[in-house]
Formats: sequence, structure tokens, C-alpha cells
Amino acid sequence: MASHLNRICRALVIRLLVMGAALALAGCAAQTAYRDAEKLVAGDKVEAGLVKYREAIALDPGNALYRTAFLAARDRSTTGLLEQAERELAAGKSDLAARSYQRALAIDPANERARAGVRLLEADARHAILVGDAGAAFARADHELARQKLTAVLAERPNHEPARVLLAQVVEKTALPALDAGLGAAYKLPISIEFRDASLKQVFEVISRRSGLNFLFDKDVKTDQRTSIFLKNSTVEAAIYYLLVSNQLEQQIMDGNTILVYQNIPAKLKEYQEMTVKTYFLANAEAKNVANTLKTILKSRDVVVDEKLNLLIVRDSPEAIKLATRLVALQDVAEPEVMLDVEILEIKRSRLMDLGIAWPSSVGFAPLQSSGAGPLTIDVLRQLNGGSIGVTGIAATINANKTDGDSNTLANPRIRVRNKEKAKVVIGDKVPVITTIITPGSSGGFASEAVSYVNVGLTLGVEPTIYLNNEVAIRIELEVSNLVDTLTTKSGSVAYRIGTRSASTMLQLKDGENQVLAGLISNEDRTSGSKVPGFGSLPILGRLFGSTRDSNDKNEIVLSITPHLVRTVQRPALGASEFAAGTETSFRRRPDPVPRAPAQLPAQLPASPDGVTVTPVPSPSLLPTPAQ
Repeated sequence: MASHLNRICRALVIRLLVMGAALALAGCAAQTAYRDAEKLVAGDKVEAGLVKYREAIALDPGNALYRTAFLAARDRSTTGLLEQAERELAAGKSDLAARSYQRALAIDPANERARAGVRLLEADARHAILVGDAGAAFARADHELARQKLTAVLAERPNHEPARVLLAQVVEKTALPALDAGLGAAYKLPISIEFRDASLKQVFEVISRRSGLNFLFDKDVKTDQRTSIFLKNSTVEAAIYYLLVSNQLEQQIMDGNTILVYQNIPAKLKEYQEMTVKTYFLANAEAKNVANTLKTILKSRDVVVDEKLNLLIVRDSPEAIKLATRLVALQDVAEPEVMLDVEILEIKRSRLMDLGIAWPSSVGFAPLQSSGAGPLTIDVLRQLNGGSIGVTGIAATINANKTDGDSNTLANPRIRVRNKEKAKVVIGDKVPVITTIITPGSSGGFASEAVSYVNVGLTLGVEPTIYLNNEVAIRIELEVSNLVDTLTTKSGSVAYRIGTRSASTMLQLKDGENQVLAGLISNEDRTSGSKVPGFGSLPILGRLFGSTRDSNDKNEIVLSITPHLVRTVQRPALGASEFAAGTETSFRRRPDPVPRAPAQLPAQLPASPDGVTVTPVPSPSLLPTPAQ
């Protein structure tokens, strides 16, 4: 039995020794891996170093030092790679930026900034293809296709510069809004028509034969209604537009060559007019302000504001949505900013002159008594003589002192502030003011103390207003305060006497123009003296019979301010700031207002029995070539 127990004990000891040796070896291996990782990271071999860090953590999971070093090295490496990728992307080196982002993701797969960079590169590649297609469409004069592709790019990235430049060229070429897709060719066909007191159905039939368009009529439209229209050298689009307007009708485009005509009344508009929902992601303007603009100008009722995401969701007719897009583009611009270089100089000068002889102002006489003498009595006073009376206060001081002091305090803050926003700079100390509050009570009450703080020093407040001519109006409020004296009340509370100098002004400066404001001067002269009556008033000898102290303290504040525009107010183009917006009840777009050259007309068709004359005008390509 004893031998069996001994064998069990020996086996347990052996197992413990093996486990201890294994733990010791693991600790040594973890330490070795950690040291290797440190060397690799120091040698700019970050990926290999991070592998060694992970190996050390796997061997010793409870070691906080290994984990901290791993996280610090990983964060430093990913931050450096991401900054490098952003620099490469700004320089147009997309391939190098992609490799840097991939390296960052290999080190930290969960890094959201790197993932966003990869998504941005993918979007850039897709946008480059769309911009290339738009450029090809623009080259072959397909402006509508180019506009659609560029609009798709700018909807995702409003600051995509190549798309913005190309879209500006497309707008410059077209000058007018593009026609509805599928109807452009038919709308552009020239036509001249003359109808006098003809039915609507007959007029639309002629327009249909000329343009190839199909017209459908709502059941409540009176097609036998009589109308008159006289157009020469016009277009199909203009003929349809004026015919609808003059007869209080409205149209709904059904497909590429079919138009539905219905009455322009609220009930029919709700039934036929299609609605569009568009979301506007705002980068600069506040969503609630833009929403108020749309509600005021477009009378839009279905406007949802998300202040957290700063976006708008608008539901309205397609014509209203087009106008809303232009209004949003006008308001969603970056706020102008200005950098204010401010120099504040406080100049202190002090002069002190103390000259003369300070004679004693009083003399004291007292009997001299020994340490063992009794109290002073009348008999003792009667025995006083010149040797038993002491004299005190006999002393004179010659003063010849002149002190000069100069000190300059300079503050040079640089303040960047947005247009019509307030900025404040405080340089100084907060002086505590202790107030004792006594609260009555049944047992006599109790006292408590409250502490408040008063700013003492320099306080500068500015509010700039930036104008279109690159001038900046600045409202300046300057206050300089100093602690003059300390007062203690009967209750023990401490109060301070504070001297204050302040100035408030409004000035207008150009970009880079400097302005110096001075004149906040505090000048204090003090003269005090101690003289012997009579003799001290003599013109020259009076200095021998008295002492005079003259002091002069002068303090001046000088403020220099220079504005530097960081972002200016941009005046929008005329086409963006002024555009047609329909009528009070409809945003319907007018047809092309550009006058057309008179077309060469064929022989006029004979008049119909009811007095209607129709003269279709062929397109220029079908006109006969004039003889040479």
C-alpha cells in the first residue's frame, strides 16, 4: 500500500515538473517573440513584427504588455498607411493608394477608414467610366446622354471636379433644359398652323400627322370644343404648349410618343400628375433652412427634414423637383471663412522719484525705570530730572531714490471664424469671489459660502461679416481689466476692486489689410510729501526740510488686426440665380423661346370647308436646295 502511494506521488511530481518546465519554456518563447517583434517594428518591418506580436500573445495570453505593444504598433502602422494612401489619392496615383489601403486592411481588417478608402477607389473607377462615356457622348453631340451620366456621378459625389467641368460644358452647349426623353425629336419639328374656330380634335389630328405623336383624351375633355391658333415658323412643342394653355388643359407623357390630355383642374391633377420623391444630402446648409425655402417658394407640403443626417426628402411634381434641385444647389454652398491675425500689446511704464530728508514727525518722552522698580507714582514723577527721562522718535532719513520700469505684454492669437459667427479670446485669470450666505433657523441658523469667479485680464470678441467684394466687416469688442485692490468686509468676505478699460467698434477691411487700434491709455500721476511746517515750503532749501515722492504710471493697449480670407462668397452664375419657374399655379416649362429663321414654305394647302388652313413646315433637311 505504501509503495503504491509512493508511485502516485512520484507521478504527480513528475507531471508538475513537466508542466512547470512547459510554462517556463512558453514564457521564454513569448519573451523571445516579443523581442523579435520589437526589433522588426523598429526596422520598419511592421507586418512581420505584428506576426511576432501575435505569436507572443498566443504563447502568453494574459500578458498585458504584449497586447498593448501589439495594438500600439498596429494603430501606428495603419494610421501611417492611411495617410500615405490619402496623399497618393490626392496626387492622382490610384494604384498606389489602392495598395496602401490593402496593406492597411491586411494589418487591421476591421479598420473602417481603410474600407471607406477602398469603396471610394471603387466609386472613382466607376465614375471615371461614366465620365468617359459622357465625354464620348458629348463629342458626338448627344448632350442628353452626357447629362444623364454626369448627373448620376454628381448625385453620388457632388464635388467630382471632372464631372462638374464637363457638365458645365454640356449646359453651355445646350443652354436650355433638355426635352423629355423620347419626345425631343418630335418636339423639335418645325410647323406652321392656322386654325380659326376649329375643334380641338381636328387640331390635335393635324399635329399628330405632322409629328407622329399619339394623343389620348380624358373622358371629361370636350374634344369638340372650338379653338383658334395661328403659329408660323414655330415648333410642335410650342404648338402643343400654347394649345393646352389656351384651353385650360394639361398633359401627361405616357411613353416615348404618346401624350395624355386632361383638364387642368385640381381633381384631374391629383389623378394624373405623377409625383417624384428625391432625397437631398446637404453638405453645408442646414436642412431646416432649406426646407423653409422650398416650402416658401415652391409651396411644397411633403418635405421631411432629418436634422441628424442633415438631409431633405421632398415629394412633388417632376417640374417642382427640378426647381427644388436648383434652389438646393444655390443654398448648399460652403460658408465663407476668415482668418484673423490679432496682435495685442500692453505697454506699461512706471516712474518713481523719492527725494529729500524725512524728519521725525513726533518725539516721545518717558521716565526711565529699572527692572525692579515699583509702579510709577506722583512722588516718583517729582523726582525726575534730565538723567531719568528718556527720549524716543529722534531719527531722520535721507531719501534719494529713482525707479523706472517698463514692461510689454504681447498676445498674438490667430482666430479662424465663419461668416457672421462670434469668436471670443480670453487671456487672464479667474479671480474667486467668496460670498457668505446665512440661512436663519430655529437653532440659530447656519452659514454657507459660495464661490464665483470673475475674469480679470484681456477679453477680445470679434464677429466678421464677409462681402462679395472680398471685404470683411468686423465688429470688435475689447476689454482689459486688472485687479486694483482687495477689500475685506465685516463678515469676512473678500471683495475686489477691478479696473476696466473697454472699446467697441465696427470696421471694414480688405483682404490682407491691417488696422491698428490704439488709445486705450491709463495715465496716473501721484505726488506725496512729508515736510517740516514752514521750512519745507521754501523754493530750494525745502528739500532739506522734507521728503517728496513723485510717481507716474502709464498703461496703453494697442490692438492690430489683419483679416485673411480663407473661403470667400461666390456669386452664382446668372443661369443658376435667375430661371423660369412657371406660373402661380403650375411649374410647366415654356417651349424654346429662341426665335427661328423663317422657313422656306411650300405652296399653301387649300382651305378646308370650315375655313381652316394648315401649313406644315418641313424640316430643313427636306427643303429643296436652291439653284446655284
